[in-house]
Amino acid sequence: MSLAPWLDACPAVAILRGITPEDAEPVGAALLAEGLTILEVPLNSPRPMESIRRLATAFGERALIGAGTVTNEEEVAAVARAGGRLMVTPHAAPPLVLAARARGMIACPGFFTPAEAFSLLAAGADALKLFPAEGASPAVLRALLAVLPRGTAILPVGGMTAETIAPWRAAGAAGFGFGSWLYRPGDTPDAVRAKARALRGALGLG
Repeated sequence: MSLAPWLDACPAVAILRGITPEDAEPVGAALLAEGLTILEVPLNSPRPMESIRRLATAFGERALIGAGTVTNEEEVAAVARAGGRLMVTPHAAPPLVLAARARGMIACPGFFTPAEAFSLLAAGADALKLFPAEGASPAVLRALLAVLPRGTAILPVGGMTAETIAPWRAAGAAGFGFGSWLYRPGDTPDAVRAKARALRGALGLG
């Protein structure tokens, strides 16, 4: 399993922080209707494992469902049991990359420095989450890509909107994580779909 085909289809991760299990499926359906097929439920959301289970059950192979804000190996195991296939961390944790890969999951851990990036790639990370991107810049991303192995996929996360991604794309970002700009607790599926449609336009996907 690889993250690359999902990013090729649409280089956007929908970060559904704060979503409830009751809202997960209708919001997920709205995102999929606009071609956003990578859905992340941060584990500091209400009953996150139930949301992951419902999304995985509803959308199966049509979407890549997973968890963010993963901080320990017990959580990795629980996400896998719920049907999640993607693990995202806020920090550089090679043991969590190993734990995810051992379960056949895609691992996209967080990093901020070259040392962290290299250690995570050595552990088998599929992609890297540059976080918080607000503390970096497209110039930093370009410099990182110049020294990391060719083909390393870096996804800036933090402060990303349809209006801010152009310079990051030009610097070589493989994709992006969109959080509160795309979804806030209480947003209706129609509101989320409208933002997803705007994002598709910004990404040049029509």
